[in-house]
Amino acid sequence: MDVRFVATSLTIHLELMDGLSDESFKKEYRVLSDFEEDAVGQWLKLAKARGETTESDDVLMRLMVELHKKVDILTAMIKKEERQLLKLEIDSKINGVGFDHISLENEIFETDREYYCRIQMPVFPKREMPMFLRALDNNKAQIILMHETDQRDWNAYVTARERIMIRESK
Repeated sequence: MDVRFVATSLTIHLELMDGLSDESFKKEYRVLSDFEEDAVGQWLKLAKARGETTESDDVLMRLMVELHKKVDILTAMIKKEERQLLKLEIDSKINGVGFDHISLENEIFETDREYYCRIQMPVFPKREMPMFLRALDNNKAQIILMHETDQRDWNAYVTARERIMIRESK
């Protein structure tokens, strides 16, 4: 399989799916979706759909939503209601990304096995991006499931990394 990878340095947390914990991985994946995670963002999308934001500045509205999320996080911390993510067994560095693939620095994967993972993405807003992978070999995997909004941000990140690589090669 000929996959082109773009150099990067991201951290990934992952665990082999073994059948026993699969349901807890799926539950966390659903919880980390925009729909369940972001009530204010969903409200803004509905307001846009109804045409209530036509005279509003989109950038300003998005910044306000992100500030609201941060206040919610701080409130949860003060109330000791912080969301606990699953402790995933393996941590590694990603040294290459493609639109549907990742390449790890270490040889961790077992070929043809599926993994649940989270990647801390340097996009706005910063967040943990959950996804499911299928190992192609010891250090390469194909993304088999990712939230739609995460996929847009992932593709934008890969494109930005490609542009940087092209500029550096000149």
